[in-house]
Amino acid sequence: MMAQYLEIKAANPDALLFYRMGDFYEMFFDDAVAAAEALDIALTKRGKHDGDEIPMCGVPHHAAEGYFLTLIRKGFRVAVCEQMETPAEAKKRGYKAVVRREVVRLVTPGTLTEDSLLDARRHNFLAAFSQVRDEAALAWADISTGALNVMVLPRVRLGAELARLAPSELLVAEGSEGGLGEIVSDMGVPLTSVSRGAFDSTSAEKRVAGLFDAASLDAFGSFTRPEIGALGAIVDYLEITQKGKLPLLRPPHRETLGGTMQIDMATRRNLELTQALSGGRAGSLLATVDRTVTSAGARLLERRISSPALSLDPIHARLDAVSYFSEHAPQSRDLREILKRVPDLDRALSRLSLDRGGPRDLASIRNGLIQATELAERGLPDAPHLLTDALNALTGHDALVDLLDAALVADPPLLARDGGFIAPEYDEALDEARKLRDEGRGIIAGMQAEFAELTGIQSLKIKHNNVLGYFVETTAKHADAMMSPPLSETFIHRQTTANQVRFTTVELSDLETRILNAGNTALEIEKCLYDTLKGAVLDASAQISTASRALAELDVQAAFADLATSENWARPVVDDSHDFAITGGRHPVVEAALRQQGGAPFVANDCDLSRSGDAHIWLLTGPNMAGKSTFLRQNALIALLAQVGSFVPADAAKIGLVSQLFSRVGASDDLARGRSTFMVEMVETAAILNQADDRAVVILDEIGRGTATYDGLSIAWATLEHLHEVNKSRALFATHYHEMTALAGKLDGVDNATVSVKEWDGEIIFLHDVKRGAADRSYGVQVAQLAGLPPSVVERARSVLEMLEKNERDGGETKALIDDLPLFAATPAPAPKPSAPSPAVERLQSMNPDDLTPREALELLYELKGLAQE
Repeated sequence: MMAQYLEIKAANPDALLFYRMGDFYEMFFDDAVAAAEALDIALTKRGKHDGDEIPMCGVPHHAAEGYFLTLIRKGFRVAVCEQMETPAEAKKRGYKAVVRREVVRLVTPGTLTEDSLLDARRHNFLAAFSQVRDEAALAWADISTGALNVMVLPRVRLGAELARLAPSELLVAEGSEGGLGEIVSDMGVPLTSVSRGAFDSTSAEKRVAGLFDAASLDAFGSFTRPEIGALGAIVDYLEITQKGKLPLLRPPHRETLGGTMQIDMATRRNLELTQALSGGRAGSLLATVDRTVTSAGARLLERRISSPALSLDPIHARLDAVSYFSEHAPQSRDLREILKRVPDLDRALSRLSLDRGGPRDLASIRNGLIQATELAERGLPDAPHLLTDALNALTGHDALVDLLDAALVADPPLLARDGGFIAPEYDEALDEARKLRDEGRGIIAGMQAEFAELTGIQSLKIKHNNVLGYFVETTAKHADAMMSPPLSETFIHRQTTANQVRFTTVELSDLETRILNAGNTALEIEKCLYDTLKGAVLDASAQISTASRALAELDVQAAFADLATSENWARPVVDDSHDFAITGGRHPVVEAALRQQGGAPFVANDCDLSRSGDAHIWLLTGPNMAGKSTFLRQNALIALLAQVGSFVPADAAKIGLVSQLFSRVGASDDLARGRSTFMVEMVETAAILNQADDRAVVILDEIGRGTATYDGLSIAWATLEHLHEVNKSRALFATHYHEMTALAGKLDGVDNATVSVKEWDGEIIFLHDVKRGAADRSYGVQVAQLAGLPPSVVERARSVLEMLEKNERDGGETKALIDDLPLFAATPAPAPKPSAPSPAVERLQSMNPDDLTPREALELLYELKGLAQE
């Protein structure tokens, strides 16, 4: 057995080998040590090899999926080695023959299909990057849904596309890992090296065309050599990991670079589009706007948020659909109630194609198509073409629905081997086998009663196990009577245990043979019928996939309408101009968070960066904590939502198509790559200035704050001038360098704006109101006081600030002033002196409100006012 294990392990050196031993998967040697640590399970020993004890650990086969997920998340790959025959079949080859085993699957991050291993509301992409000389391409597939896409992609754009797709695994040719390591590490995408031959375009074209039973790829479009190579690498990898059982993939869809809004990795992170900065989905834009009720709809919504459209036709079509559902609330509610009952058709199809499915997946297909047919029959009167096209794609499944409805029970089991999923009266031979099997059980019960009466032992039972089959069992105290004449002539002793004695009879053995044959016959018939039904479903896979996409489209549009209606969002005007005018804009995530916390309402603000207006760049000043970053982000998110095809959180919005969205807000050290906070800031700023065009929207926050004052001011000054003169982008530029407000008078396209605050009794109140004009100060000391700095530190800061400002007004030198400043005295601040009690407070404490008449209460109010003024 160990020789077999070592041979199979040698063929899979890069994966943990899950070696099937009965009801367990067992691991040995270094695999056992690594798995025991990763899974936090016991490490034991089993036998010896070359004189050393063999480390061993194991997990139950029925719970293996959970262990797969843990190992995949920790960076391991798993080779699943199954028994391909029973021990009895192995013994036919010889007494010491080892059960034949084979690796039936390699479990990797990008090839998962099980529901328990996947997030139902997210795609799980396997990607491949191919480069031929100066040309390159990226292909990606989700084998759990059948999606297959490819695009020409310059190497410099790889990071941005990986950020958009967030693949679970990236395939690259051997030897090219080094050049891609930095890009991939930024995304945390597992990198898998495959042979260079997998990317060869000549063999790859035959491989991909063969997947679709086509002579060439010409029927699916014109592809470059790198594109064909990337597609071929994915198909080759799937053949290796799935051991020849290829999933159902749709024909490759060619995307074009520039077909969607360009958003780089830093911007996606800063704007928290699909994942919050703290990690996880909660707190992201996607989590806030997601009101879809189907898994496919949720995945489509994530794709839309990650890839806003850059063409007016799809944007207007989607907005028309949201408007229709908003204006037809009853139809929208009914549609969403039906959609809630739609299972995940795509993933059920994928599992069936890979032989990882079961009767429950067939039932999912049936139930989903029934709901699709109901939606099509209900219709949507006078709906726009996007919705009518979706409804038309839901028809034409009657024959398959009738077949599955007649064949399957309402709630079938998970696995075909469990049986019991074919409905009664569907197959005559199955009904006959079931009848014999079920009547056999009744006969067993009758035979038990007869044996009990014959022996006079009422506790006598007829039981069954896999070793003895059916047997008569009684307690030890009754055994002597059954082994003595005349009962011994009927009952044949089989086994004695600690408390029980077991017998059989000729009649019972004959009946067992008939019952077992009937049960096995019924199960074999069901398995054959399962294969027939699965074949019928797979034959209609293209139509089912089309219906699934249509259901997802309906779900997304109805969800956006529900969001717009409940949150009072407005339909944006999206056109081909350079306008950017938002009235009463709000930040969708912050507004939702304030509502959940029961806090103050969100303060809405206007923003106008239209090229046709006074200024297409706003220089925003104001104190920290006043809401500058929120204002910057909300306008970027409103533009993104508009081009996704959603209504927006504003009273009104007019957005000229945004080709690129850039955000440089906040920064942190990147110590692993030797980058300081300032270096990260400069790298991101450089990327914006080198790429942004006149249709871009740029938001920049505190450029130059990571270095010395004059260095930072000069960099911020030059950056703003470059945006205005060279990039000509629409931009929001937040800064604490008040000297920059002078640029508004020198550059025609720049205007000042500030976030209002109110100072009261030495403290500041944030009004969160953005208005034209410049801030005269930053209120840093007041913010420090709000943060909880010790009172002595705050007072010392006030005095130093006053001296510095006075010195600047008087034209003095800073160094001379510093030399004259007394050092900070680190002594506790004196305790405040107790103040005399207020006459107004004493008067209030002396009266009882319940004893006052309305007239007396009014007089008291005037009296208190007089006391307060004294």
